[in-house]
Amino acid sequence: MLKASRRSQVEPFLAMDVLAAAAELEAAGRRIVHMEVGQPGAPAPQPVLKAAVEALRNGRLGYTEALGIKPLRERIARHYAEAYGVELSPARVMVTTGSSGGFNLIFLGAFDPGDRIAMAAPAYPAYRNILKALGLVAVEIPVGPDSRWALHAEHIEEAHRERPLAGMLVASPANPTGTMTSPEELKRLVDCCDARGIRFISDEIYHGLVYVGRAETALRLGDHAIVVNSFSKYYCMTGWRVGWLVLPEELIRPFERLSQSLYISVPELSQRAAVAAFDGRDELELVKAGYERSRAALLKRLPEIGFDELLPVDGAFYVYASVERFTNDALDFANRMLRESGVAATPGPDFDHQRGHRYMRFSFAGTEADILEGIERLAYWLK
Repeated sequence: MLKASRRSQVEPFLAMDVLAAAAELEAAGRRIVHMEVGQPGAPAPQPVLKAAVEALRNGRLGYTEALGIKPLRERIARHYAEAYGVELSPARVMVTTGSSGGFNLIFLGAFDPGDRIAMAAPAYPAYRNILKALGLVAVEIPVGPDSRWALHAEHIEEAHRERPLAGMLVASPANPTGTMTSPEELKRLVDCCDARGIRFISDEIYHGLVYVGRAETALRLGDHAIVVNSFSKYYCMTGWRVGWLVLPEELIRPFERLSQSLYISVPELSQRAAVAAFDGRDELELVKAGYERSRAALLKRLPEIGFDELLPVDGAFYVYASVERFTNDALDFANRMLRESGVAATPGPDFDHQRGHRYMRFSFAGTEADILEGIERLAYWLK
């Protein structure tokens, strides 16, 4: 009998399942407040839209270099000088199909089947799903209040002693928690990995969306780190599917070869529009100010209506909240909440197999009006 491959037997991405269920209710005429996905409610900034229109008017759009068009790679390199004071050669920048395309390339190009990659638990579920599909092993290390829900160098040392690691992945700010790894601890992690021959991967897609503390790029801390970023989050360009990697010298050509065959290139229209994204900061900072107001509203109201354990929300646009007061089954809770209150949020098992049944992730990436409406719907439902 013909069947799907074993490598396709990854777990569902529950946030997307909730989104699909919400869409069905909307198609039936229900009004749903979306707090399940990390998708900005604001459109791309005007310079991006204008650049896209100009690119469309100028005629044919085609394949580009597999590493990305030169103007975009140069502009991304300049961004590191402006934002972090890091001088970066554009040759080390690779444009990708969102950060998702970047992670596929990283796990294919930097590791071999059976290699073990460490990450925090809870964590973004696509990490472990991509690793499993590619024959790699996700080593999920539980974090909690004692480390402020972030990995420390001691976690990596212990895991590496138990069985050698080939890589580790840190997201700061993190999804689903929004917590930050301090610059000092990030340095300790990079040094720990360098000393043990562990490839360090820094997911920096929520840089720009920081409310407490300071985001540091791993580029300042080591020569062999891989940095991942995207135009999806801060730059409000999820649907454009364009992101980037910063690669150490030894990985540039291997990643280019893989991309040539896997993707050919990122859509030229998205690349040309993304060059202008850095010129939209005035608009983007207004969007971020809206997130800050929504964040403040959630941090105030969620405890008042019974969500009495919230993780630190240093950055990104998520609140990871305990639902233990209401249930020991977050998946059932999320389904009932969607059907009965019209609020969509993501259950914790998406991010943490062991403890996720006790948590729910609320995204405040949508409009302020939607977030406020969602809070009040929840308050009414939980009475």
